[in-house]
Amino acid sequence: MPEVWSRRRVISTLATGVAAAGLSGDATSAEAARQENAVSALRIRTITAGVELKGAGDNAALERALARAVRARKRAQDAGFEVQTIRVASNPIIATLNAGQRDEALRDLQKLDALALAAGAVMSIGPILIEDRFDAALAQWAASLARETKQISCSVDVVSSSHAVQRAAVQTAAHAIAALSKLDPSGVANFRFAAAASIPNGTPFFPVARHLGPDSLAIGVESAGVVQTALTAGSEDRLRQALDTQLAPIETLGSQIATAERVQFLGIDPSPAPGMDRSIGAAIEAFTGFPFGHPSTLQACAVITGALKALKVRSCGYAGLMLPVLEDPVLAKRASEQRYGIQELLLYSTVCGTGLDVVPLAGDITPDDLARIIGDVATLAARLRKPLSARLFPVPGHKAGDTVSFKDPLLTACRVFDL
Repeated sequence: MPEVWSRRRVISTLATGVAAAGLSGDATSAEAARQENAVSALRIRTITAGVELKGAGDNAALERALARAVRARKRAQDAGFEVQTIRVASNPIIATLNAGQRDEALRDLQKLDALALAAGAVMSIGPILIEDRFDAALAQWAASLARETKQISCSVDVVSSSHAVQRAAVQTAAHAIAALSKLDPSGVANFRFAAAASIPNGTPFFPVARHLGPDSLAIGVESAGVVQTALTAGSEDRLRQALDTQLAPIETLGSQIATAERVQFLGIDPSPAPGMDRSIGAAIEAFTGFPFGHPSTLQACAVITGALKALKVRSCGYAGLMLPVLEDPVLAKRASEQRYGIQELLLYSTVCGTGLDVVPLAGDITPDDLARIIGDVATLAARLRKPLSARLFPVPGHKAGDTVSFKDPLLTACRVFDL
């Protein structure tokens, strides 16, 4: 999942035409094997430090957490792992404040934002609304936060701790998405916000990451290439074994770092995040033999989720299949071919992990229509007792059926979804 406010370094797409490189014979085979091994390797998408802040002005606690994350990245890199981002997730420091206090806290958050920027990190302040109420001022405040900061993301809880859909909070989230979409011609501010449904503390992936309790460390991975390689050749058991094999050294490393830092190691979120050169859509098609969205796609989603839930390594967060439309060239291509839509993504969410992620929508979509979509995600999460989220992406000036493209190299062109 990319943060446009602090870009991960651009990942070069692996060459697909080795013959064009002038290779032949054994050299061709060796290059093909090298590329397959590169795609199969895990990347660490994020090392996320969890910290409890006393408030938006608690610079010292954030500085300590940032220093831990920086040291953790160095240790992981020294161990041979590619680390794309470091992040800090805090307790919900805004959710208990009134409107006046939120405005005052915004000034303090700008200082936290500067600290995160200086450390090369991004930060989540967790849910800014936990209870079930409509708060139009809070929706506008979320837009102010995105406008005044570069590194900070947040969310709104749309399912209660007792697994009830919070319909007034759904409306607040919908109005926040609408307000955020107006900040930039490409709508990119919504990368920093999501409606969160039953997201557990310790989730390392943004924008819904949140923390509660003692200082902690969690790791999120980019493993779509592992999934594709394993499913091309085998079954759920083969996938589970491949993931366990590659995740075990990361689990050991995480435990060692946490021990050295004297913090709790929460585990790995094994959700197979994709990249431009590692497509989860391609992995599913390798298993089914058909384009994503074709009958049997749901079965493949269930197989991947089954493997993730059976891993031996310590898991945290979503621990489910990610289908981020704009981050995956195959998913985007199949959406442009109209092989699936929002209803199909909701169907797949019944057996996978994250809900609706970076789904491009018409720029003039109303808050009421956004609320209907968020409400469906919240209903699934509440009924199935699973973590889901809705990161919806209205694109100003575009209508359903238009093709939208981005300057960001980690986003791919895609057809705007119909409702």
